[in-house]
Amino acid sequence: MDNKSITSLMSAFGRTYHSENEVNPIFNDKISHKLMTDEEYNSIGKYILGGIDFFAPELKGTFSDNNEALLWLVNTQISPTPLARSRYCEDSLKTAMLTGTQQYVILGAGLDTFAFREPDFMKKYSVFEVDHPKTQEDKKERIFRAGLEIPEKLTFVPVDFSKDNLVKALTDSGFDRTKKTFFSWLGVSYYLSSEEIEKLFSEISELASDGSTLLFDYADENLFTSEIKRVRNMISMAAAGGEPMKSCFSYSDLERLLEKYNFLIYELLYTEDIERKYFYNKKYPAFEHICYTQAVRKK
Repeated sequence: MDNKSITSLMSAFGRTYHSENEVNPIFNDKISHKLMTDEEYNSIGKYILGGIDFFAPELKGTFSDNNEALLWLVNTQISPTPLARSRYCEDSLKTAMLTGTQQYVILGAGLDTFAFREPDFMKKYSVFEVDHPKTQEDKKERIFRAGLEIPEKLTFVPVDFSKDNLVKALTDSGFDRTKKTFFSWLGVSYYLSSEEIEKLFSEISELASDGSTLLFDYADENLFTSEIKRVRNMISMAAAGGEPMKSCFSYSDLERLLEKYNFLIYELLYTEDIERKYFYNKKYPAFEHICYTQAVRKK
């Protein structure tokens, strides 16, 4: 299994475990569980539990049982960013649909389950999941095994970002470049070079009609100099897993880059904003140095 498959499974596990065990979940996704085998689910849980010595050795033995320890690890170390950015994305998407947006493109979809959790949405709007061909084949097998029906308006668009043309792939798959579109791009920018990020912005700009939205998460300019333990742990884990973190941005740098490709920042949430919006009643904080933004295409 490659690193991206492991990352997708880890993210799916985090969404599932949080949804099923948190009293007031930030993000509710119980479909993800269906895309994993019992063996995968149990092995990932054991793997995360085994990380207590890495994440917080001082807390080892202080939890009432393994479930409490695992929930703490998921909520504080593994999934605070994936959970909150998914909530922000889907809340923003539904708002955009009220103002004329007609298509949803999920870039790097992985094991995203939106199309299976939102049947009413899928009756009205087209959704395009873009990811590596091997990743999508694996997902389709999981969908079949789970007995889920692929919605009529869901289209899988296989794209190897290292060599394929995103514009051609989406257009050939029925994407309508005249329609106002919502593009989500989550959990990816950190691992790309500035050149790779520019290439994607350029392609999205070419695809997007006036008023279309691009929503993504990124790291601020203090990421790599941070002394916060869980931030250092995140950077170390990424490097050890073969996907080192490469990119971070100041507001001014991000603004200039987006403007180059005809996008204007519509909304930006810093860590403290994410904290107030999604973690205000939680015993665990939003992840430091991580930001979410929405940019709007203006010709």
